[in-house]
Amino acid sequence: MTHPSSLDSLIEALRCLPGVGPKSAQRMAYYLLQRDRPGARLLADSLQRALSALRHCQRCNTFTEAEICERCLSSRRDPTQLCVVETPVDMNMMEQTHAYNGLYYVLMGRVSPLDGVGPRELQLEQLMTRACDGIVQEVILATNFTNEGEVTAHYLTEMLKSRDLRVSRIARGVPVGGELEYVDAGTLAQAVRERRAVTQ
Repeated sequence: MTHPSSLDSLIEALRCLPGVGPKSAQRMAYYLLQRDRPGARLLADSLQRALSALRHCQRCNTFTEAEICERCLSSRRDPTQLCVVETPVDMNMMEQTHAYNGLYYVLMGRVSPLDGVGPRELQLEQLMTRACDGIVQEVILATNFTNEGEVTAHYLTEMLKSRDLRVSRIARGVPVGGELEYVDAGTLAQAVRERRAVTQ
């Protein structure tokens, strides 16, 4: 099917969203153009603003509009604990448990050799600098219980233990193969409370 080039570009752009194939992208594009042009403009403007305003927090690597996010600046949080998660969504899920009051580091991914993501792509030197600041006493690994999450946790354990840091892993209250984004807050809270030290 032939579309005007600007429509083709829109359809192709929508395909970058997770789980959106060619047909879904085409339906979305036609919906926005036919039925909700104000919504399309709002989406475009919001995306442009977010791209311009958001950056990575210098301490925890999540998205923020300031150099350091509000969570990292909070005096009410325990600076001796650092929880490592894969994504900002995972960090938000941890917050919903109300079981953890330390600080975070967001990897913005996970070690996945099949996808060409190794330790270098995750910029783990920044995490090591953060974890070895002399204040952090325990690093809690809260990567997902997927194959990639486990590989990431193992790699981080080796790195962090070589610096004499105490390393723990959230307990498997989270189902094997599960991702934090889809786990209920009660299960995740239990996993945080029952975390265990990582042994060689």
